[in-house]
Amino acid sequence: MTDTTAAPVTVPGTPATARLLAEAARAVDTPDLVLAVSRNGVRTVHSGGSAEPGPVPRELMAYELGSASKPYAGLLLARLVAQGRVRYEDRAADLLAPGFPVHPAVRRITLRHLLTHTSGLPGLPADFYPQAVPRWSTDPYGGYPADRVVRAFLRARPRHRPGTRWHYSNFAVSVLGHTLAAATGTPWEVLLHQQVLAPLGLDATRVRPGPDGTDAVGHRRDGTPVPALDTGGFTAAGAVRATPLDLLTFLEAHTGGAANSPTDSPLAAALVEVTRPVLRRGLRHAHTHTLTWFQHPSPYGPVLFHAGATLGQQAFLGFRPGTGLAVAATATRRVHRADTFVATAYGLLTETR
Repeated sequence: MTDTTAAPVTVPGTPATARLLAEAARAVDTPDLVLAVSRNGVRTVHSGGSAEPGPVPRELMAYELGSASKPYAGLLLARLVAQGRVRYEDRAADLLAPGFPVHPAVRRITLRHLLTHTSGLPGLPADFYPQAVPRWSTDPYGGYPADRVVRAFLRARPRHRPGTRWHYSNFAVSVLGHTLAAATGTPWEVLLHQQVLAPLGLDATRVRPGPDGTDAVGHRRDGTPVPALDTGGFTAAGAVRATPLDLLTFLEAHTGGAANSPTDSPLAAALVEVTRPVLRRGLRHAHTHTLTWFQHPSPYGPVLFHAGATLGQQAFLGFRPGTGLAVAATATRRVHRADTFVATAYGLLTETR
């Protein structure tokens, strides 16, 4: 179980929330754990874990978000649309390679399809696996660069007609990133910083490893460390790294709970846009999605969330629109079947008044 005896609390918040986080932390077994809650901008942060604390407090380390990077890609797209630089209905192939011959279904894939996992593309390109399997537990993505992702998209044969079925796809969101870079003439990393990270004041968020000692180290299930994630050409789908405090800032901007929430109209409009439900799927259409968040009902209103995992880390981001409540959580152990991390973080979001 998690050792919480030395868990620092960076912002005390309320005693009741501090007790809630300390109790929740006992359910998660991981070398490093941070559970962070914001209520209308008042933050409570609990850190712990089975590993010895290092010189940098856990809540100040940058953690790999994996698929929880996708809300950043979604907010970026929404802001570019609000600025009139692209449209949701723009066809990706036309922006990436104008005039290049592609399959008719590929020609119909729009930016909205790519972001909402309705493009018909598989989770990963078919030719990804031969190079990835030999190094699946160490570096599956690093040998598949951006130009190869783009080529795979241009020669793809979608499984379904775009817009007809939902299928989660790291491939599609990665293509979105390359398409936005091509449409704006700006590298993805620069574009994300200019349009999202800098306006929100996310100084401790990046898409590459930081200086030595500032990034959390992931672990396999047996506790052995794993190298930092190299996402290769799949940057937009999973490369973001952030401190738990920056994660709260990002979420507070969506809830309006922070005193310094952005007021410039393009980003304000984008923050509203990404919380609006746009599709339903599953049995009896029970699952609701916005442009970039999963949406579930709760006793206290709808919750929006996204989880992510890498070779040795996990992250959870969630908030309740209009309530000022946000939850960010990070852990440094690879996900496994009996893992309680996501359920614990989700419970903080859905079971808290």
